[in-house]
Amino acid sequence: MKNILVLCTGNSCRSQIAEGYLRHFAGDKATIYSAGIETHGVNPKAIQVMAEDGIDISKHTSNNVDEYVGIPFDYVITVCDNAKENCPYFPTNAEKFHHNFPDPARAQGSPDEVMNEFRRVRDMIKEWSASFVAEHLKD
Repeated sequence: MKNILVLCTGNSCRSQIAEGYLRHFAGDKATIYSAGIETHGVNPKAIQVMAEDGIDISKHTSNNVDEYVGIPFDYVITVCDNAKENCPYFPTNAEKFHHNFPDPARAQGSPDEVMNEFRRVRDMIKEWSASFVAEHLKD
C-alpha cells in the first residue's frame, strides 16, 4: 500500500478535495493524507460541493505538514504554487508531483458564482485525481 500526502497552503479547500477524491479512486491501494503549511480548518463550501458529488469530507481535519514527518510517503502532491514554493524542508524520498489548482476560497461574486467556482475547481481536481490513481496506483 502506498502513502500519499497532498499539500496546500491552509489545508482547507484544494487539498481536502484532493484527499477526498484520491481516497475514493484509490480505495485500498493507498493511504491518503492532506496537510498545509498552515491550518485554516476545512472550508464548509468544500464540504458542500464534495457532498453534491457523493463524497463526505465532513470528518476531515485541517493538519499541519509537521504532523506527518515520520510517515514514509511514496508520493507528495502539491496542489498550489504557494505550498510548492514555501513548504518547509520535508525529509522524504517520495516522488513529488505538482498541479496548481485555482483557489476557490478566493472566488468573488454572488453566492451562486462563488459556489460555481468551487464546483469548477472540484471537477478539475476530480479529473486530475482519477488520472493520478490510474497512472500511479496500478494493480
